[in-house]
Amino acid sequence: MLDRTLVLATKNEGKIREFKDLLAGFEIQIKSLRDFGPIPAIVEDGKTFDENAYKKALMTAKYLGFPALADDSGLVVDALGGAPGVHSARYAGEEASDEANNLKLLRAMAGVENRNAHFECVISIAVPWGPALTYEGFCEGEIAHTMIGENGFGYDPIFYYPPLKKTFAEMTGEEKNRVSHRGRAMAEMREEFEKVIVWLQKRLAETPV
Repeated sequence: MLDRTLVLATKNEGKIREFKDLLAGFEIQIKSLRDFGPIPAIVEDGKTFDENAYKKALMTAKYLGFPALADDSGLVVDALGGAPGVHSARYAGEEASDEANNLKLLRAMAGVENRNAHFECVISIAVPWGPALTYEGFCEGEIAHTMIGENGFGYDPIFYYPPLKKTFAEMTGEEKNRVSHRGRAMAEMREEFEKVIVWLQKRLAETPV
């Protein structure tokens, strides 16, 4: 067994549950930020999902002294030049609700014919002194004309997935995990997780420079 805990750099119960389910059966101890005392806030000021995921993983690892896993994800809309992108969670303001973000996006897309968009997710696994592994997942879709569905969170009610003819918010959790950006990134990581454990063991045995 890995002699150190892998910390999920989040307090989001949904994400914690998803990652714990994904990594069940592997000989590694999974904890989250809920299992520790407060750590300094990590400002997500990267220009890309990759930069933000790495920063969250690295800083969490440095603060706690354990390897850490973080993800960053968001919605990229072609007609809006890639917005909301890395600002997805705070598109309508720092404390904006999911509904406020959705409504702002729908207003921005009013009368726009090109509804193409995609979700992107980057997962970063870092050790306290810097090196990291990265996994990515994408899901292509369209922006609906109104909010549809009661499931999920974030932009799920307005992200329409043509192959299933549903928005993410109309899907079951199983359906969404099979096709979503996070589900795909997580599946890729799970497929290689035995190698991830070996990589972590080697990195943790190194002497930091």
